[in-house]
Amino acid sequence: MVTPRQFEAGERLRGDYETAALGARVTMAWDAAPARRGHRGPDAPLDPTLAQIAAKRRFDAAIAAAGPGLSDILWRVICACEGLATAEKALGWPVRAGKLVLGMALDRLADHYGLD
Repeated sequence: MVTPRQFEAGERLRGDYETAALGARVTMAWDAAPARRGHRGPDAPLDPTLAQIAAKRRFDAAIAAAGPGLSDILWRVICACEGLATAEKALGWPVRAGKLVLGMALDRLADHYGLD
């Protein structure tokens, strides 16, 4: 069972992942087309927003705080929205191991965020 502290930690990680726009784009981009400058084509692409950069830094720090053994399950379940069974199979873990490891990863993440 996920505690409220673990849930909050997962939501913070997912929020930073989404804000940083780290996921694959699966829909059409409806951004305005760049203005044409001369005959050489569009200007250089725009820099990412400061919010995206800050979210990417927070995400990277949180994943690093979880550690290499726990960050895999965090990314798969929290960010990629895989089910535990799918994540366990992809990682080559025994059945039901993911629940225990995910709980430890969320606890470490909550410690990183300083949640009570």
